[in-house]
Amino acid sequence: MVNPAAAPRNGDTVQNPVKLGVKDLRISYGRVKALEGVSFDVHEHEIFGIIGPANAGKTSFLKAVNRMDMFNPEMKIEGKITFNNVDVGKIRNVYGLRSRIGVVFPLPVGLPLSIYDNVALSPRLRGQNNRAELDVIVERCLTRAALWDEVKDRLTSLGSMLSGGQQQRLTIARALSQDPELLMLDEFSIAVDPVTTMRIEDVLKELRSEVTIILVTNLVQQARRLADRTAFFLDGRCVEVGVTEDLFTGEVRDQRTRDYVDGRFG
Repeated sequence: MVNPAAAPRNGDTVQNPVKLGVKDLRISYGRVKALEGVSFDVHEHEIFGIIGPANAGKTSFLKAVNRMDMFNPEMKIEGKITFNNVDVGKIRNVYGLRSRIGVVFPLPVGLPLSIYDNVALSPRLRGQNNRAELDVIVERCLTRAALWDEVKDRLTSLGSMLSGGQQQRLTIARALSQDPELLMLDEFSIAVDPVTTMRIEDVLKELRSEVTIILVTNLVQQARRLADRTAFFLDGRCVEVGVTEDLFTGEVRDQRTRDYVDGRFG
């Protein structure tokens, strides 16, 4: 049966498979609860938005998907997250999991490497050492991140010398060099100017045909522009999930959703 909430915006009602399943997810840090009772599905090749005020649990959700609890002994994850129908909590090769799930955090973290080596690092770690193949990968990823034309003549320069917006796009290119099936972005607009933000948004629209994207954003209009469906997080709970445009103009199950997207709080 077709799920209208997962249908592409162009009216095509083809149901895509579930890429990420979340069932009764609960996250805590010691005695502090970050998320409680969160359940929804993310479908293949959709842009799935997550909005909500600070401390709503959005970033904790991304960390749980990517098994970053390994780095924080106080972080406890309960419930179930499946990636391609496999329980991520039971995956023993966590690094293999992370190679299939790319993450871009709010502030770009450029490695102390050249632009070229920033992008080539992950392929090299996978055993790719053929220079011609690496050249193809680097150009493809920088092109997909809308950065190639700006840096193609200075690939040996340090990535940390790029502007903030360029570094953010370099971070996206580095994530894409893993050939991820799922790309998660956590408020990428914080460190970049509006023009660069729009360029990255155009990149994401093109990438949705190749990868599934989860977009955490504090800009509700950005979610409206990009996301096929959106989840609204508040006080550690998922208040509502729906077709993005419906959250702005259609019926909502919870008035707090409309209040938030209309800017009445947050």
